[in-house]
Order: sequence, then structure tokens, then C-alpha cells
Amino acid sequence: MRPYNAGMLAIRLLPFECADGPTNMAADEALFESAELGIASLRFYTWSEPTLTLGYFQPAAVATLGLPWVRRSTGGGAIVHHRELTYCLALPNAKEWRSPEPWTCRFHHLVCDVLSDIGIESRAVLCGEEKRLGETLCFLHQTAGDLLIGGSKVVGSAQRKRHGALLQHGSILLNRSEHAPMLPGINDLSGASYTPVQLAERLAAKFETQTADWTERERIAAIRAEKYANPEWNRKR
Repeated sequence: MRPYNAGMLAIRLLPFECADGPTNMAADEALFESAELGIASLRFYTWSEPTLTLGYFQPAAVATLGLPWVRRSTGGGAIVHHRELTYCLALPNAKEWRSPEPWTCRFHHLVCDVLSDIGIESRAVLCGEEKRLGETLCFLHQTAGDLLIGGSKVVGSAQRKRHGALLQHGSILLNRSEHAPMLPGINDLSGASYTPVQLAERLAAKFETQTADWTERERIAAIRAEKYANPEWNRKR
């Protein structure tokens, strides 16, 4: 079956940005709130310094790499955000955004298509192929739908749903980080040298995007202060 064609659906594309962990997570949550109001959004971003994000239910004690860390609003394992591209997809509870195929698989199919377009072969983990190679890091846990090059996971995503709206964000590894040297990225495994901006442009082209600026800046600042920049909120699990 051919991968889902997202080009038929119009979505608001936010500017590519680089920010710290609390700002990035607050921005994603603000887009989630906008999705509840009927606005579909897509954004790509990087991190101003190497940062560890913990899944919502992970204990703070797993943040042992000596990196700044922040908790995500989604579940799953910890992720080292360093030499990678991160995306956020926030979709409203609307008929045009629903289908039997989960959006994790849809988006990973789009990444697979983009990689194929530039001559890089990848594939999704199938049911029954799941592997747990470590206890803490997301990219050492290969689950159905994750994208692999060879035997290495290079794309993983997490979701949260509320009032029918969907928040999905994920990491696309480009190069090995010295903070997680056991995890090679797309460039390491293929010999390519793609940058986060180049890959983001190719992925955005798979959608019918409507470039727009933020209308959520004040809300981002409020969420950041209340949650993601608040040590008490980050540690309380």
C-alpha cells in the first residue's frame, strides 16, 4: 500500500526556530491548544543546546547524562536532542485529519519517502519486530512504526490526545551525538550531509502548507513559566 499523501491537506506551517527546552515544549503545547480550537499546525525546530527530554511518566531520576532536561507532555522514553531535527504536528478533531492509519505511521512514511527521494533506504519496524536495547533512551527501544536505517532507529515519535485533538512530536536523528554515541543518525548511516533546515524543507513540501507566523507567543510564555521552566513541575512524577 502506498504511503499516505499529506499533500491534499492544508496546514499552517510555523517558522523554523531554534530554542531552549522549556520554550520548545511550551510551544508544542500551545499548538496543541490551538488544535483544540480547530487550527492544524506543523513546525520544525532545533535546540539551542544539547537537551534531554523525559517522557511524561518517566521519573526525574533517569536524567543522569549531565544535560539540561525538560519533561515532555507526551509519553515514551528519554531523548537526547542534539544533532537532529524535531517536528511538531498538532491536528484538530476534524474529519479530514482522520484515517485508520495512525499519524505516527503516516508521518514516518513521509520521512521514508523523503529519504528515498535522496537515495537513502529506510523502513518501518513491523509488528513482532520490536526490540528493547536499553531501559531509558527512546532510541534504544524500537517499536512498531519507528523508522530504521539498517538496524538503527533514526525516527521516533510520541503522541497525546485531548478532546479529540492530537499533539504529535518526534525526533529525526541526523548525526551521532557525543552525549549518546551509541545512536547513529541518518548522515552517519548513509554518508549524506543533510542539515536540519534542508530536511525540514523537504518534509514540509509533502504537505500543502500555508506559511504563517505565531499567534500563540503570549500563551507560550505563560505555559513555559507554569510548567516547563518550573523545576517543581518537571520533577513531580
